[in-house]
Amino acid sequence: MPRPIVVRCTGLAGSLLLAGAAWLGGASSPWEPTVTPRTILAGRDGVLLPLCWLAGTLLLTGAWWAGRRVVPSLRHALVTAALWALPLLPFLPLGSYDVHSYACQGWQLAAGLDPYAGGVDLLGCPWTDAVAPTWRGSPAPYGPVFLAMAAAAAELGGSLTGTVALLRGIAVLGVVALAWCLVRLARHTGVPPERAVWLALACPLVPIHLISGAHNEAVMVALLAGGLLAAVSRRVLLAGVLLGLAVGVKATAVVVLPFVALLFPGLARKAMLAGGAVATLTAVSFGTGLGLGWVTGLSGSGVSVQWTAPPTAVGMTLELLGVPGAVTGARIAGMIVLSAVLVWLWLRARHRDPVLHAGLALAATVLLAPVFHPWYALWPLTVLAVTLPGDTRWLAAPCAVAGVLCLPDGYNLALATKAQGAIVVTVLVGCLVWKVLYETKSDSRRLAVDHGGADRSSGVP
Repeated sequence: MPRPIVVRCTGLAGSLLLAGAAWLGGASSPWEPTVTPRTILAGRDGVLLPLCWLAGTLLLTGAWWAGRRVVPSLRHALVTAALWALPLLPFLPLGSYDVHSYACQGWQLAAGLDPYAGGVDLLGCPWTDAVAPTWRGSPAPYGPVFLAMAAAAAELGGSLTGTVALLRGIAVLGVVALAWCLVRLARHTGVPPERAVWLALACPLVPIHLISGAHNEAVMVALLAGGLLAAVSRRVLLAGVLLGLAVGVKATAVVVLPFVALLFPGLARKAMLAGGAVATLTAVSFGTGLGLGWVTGLSGSGVSVQWTAPPTAVGMTLELLGVPGAVTGARIAGMIVLSAVLVWLWLRARHRDPVLHAGLALAATVLLAPVFHPWYALWPLTVLAVTLPGDTRWLAAPCAVAGVLCLPDGYNLALATKAQGAIVVTVLVGCLVWKVLYETKSDSRRLAVDHGGADRSSGVP
């Protein structure tokens, strides 16, 4: 078992190397042709950049994985997470160009334009050349709460650099608020706070994508955790307001609301929770002048087609086998299955832990949605970290894999392995489905045998 100080220093070395990778090849302005495995092998990106990225990612991820078994104290976990994030603060965004899209969408709103009416190609932005080409034609897929924050950042920042710096500051504040909520949630659920903080905040996805990449997940999960903390503290109206704000950052947060409602007895309190969320979201929507246009803006988020989303992987494999339109069909099937799973989880949660099942619902949403990006793994991680007892390898392993998917400037390695990745994920999905069906059939047989044995022992023919 490695000593905690060795784990901390190993992760810090990895973070310093990743800071070097961000300096050498982070998301720069204007957008440049993406760093890919092909450009790295051809030597066009030099040697230092890929080495810093690879060694830094492996060291940081390895330190997090090794340190999760024994965390000496809450203070150790908090200080380590902060130290690992600190080196990435002064450098270019790492792992994604999304923060440049945020900046342009904020500028559009500050200029009196509607970011849901079109992308930067249509509405314009002084920093259009910094936005990745994939997203230049897409309207904003985020809620009015985050767009209001981005507009404030654009207005106060003035330049792209200033706006990105303020958006990163917002992300840092979100992570700090998340830490405060996680500690208190863990104490309520009986999970050791140091373990929860280590799993959720020392995870490499936090320094790479929340701090460096300034993704709005930092705000969403902080509000989500705040809403859950208010709910378990029986503060129904505050829980509704915070969860409504979370939905106003990313609509995915709405998945949690039905589970939180189970924490409050009586129809009146459930109505107060829902009313607080709806009233808050409505007030922000119309207060920003955006109305409900953000609901239609969500359709632009499905542009990406990658095997990292299991339903999309199945569709890609079927298309490789000659089935036309299979990706669309598989995505629709995935949403149907997701709906059924969410209902099943909610029915189970009525007699079990609703907070745990809210985390499982977020995990199901990540797995069955049409699109997956590495930072999406933080949605369920932040909730499950404070609810899951015992071994957490199955929770940490996918996050560790997700942490190595994005090259320094945001190129997703899934793009370089489309066919291979799609086939592998499809096989894994098939194995999982078979296992679920096999276990269900075995359980049914055991129940039949148990009932049969009971009948014979009691003399019933």
